[in-house]
Amino acid sequence: MINTIEQFGRNAGMVWETLHTYGALTESQLMELTALRSYELHIAIGWLARENKIYFDGERYRLDTTNLTDQIGNDAGKVWRALSTQGDADIQSLARLTQLEKKEVYAALGWLAREDKIQ
Repeated sequence: MINTIEQFGRNAGMVWETLHTYGALTESQLMELTALRSYELHIAIGWLARENKIYFDGERYRLDTTNLTDQIGNDAGKVWRALSTQGDADIQSLARLTQLEKKEVYAALGWLAREDKIQ
């Protein structure tokens, strides 16, 4: 059975392959082509951002040196601090505690998963 973190990595691989094949794509195009749900896509984006492989121009994602480190990296720090003080927390609680949108929490979790900081 595949564990959650391994699945995050596989999803990131699907996003990478899709961008490699099709070039720059919008979020909805990525969801359609990969069959990932929104939260799965944002986790994959966070994972790829941590690997310095995904760039967002405000409309489309593409493979390139990331420009998401400041945003997702900072959000990951907020989520990490919340988890450190609260212990286990669900997405709703993390969003409230960090004052982030859910999609930002998911991207931060992808970043943290790539750093092996969450299980």
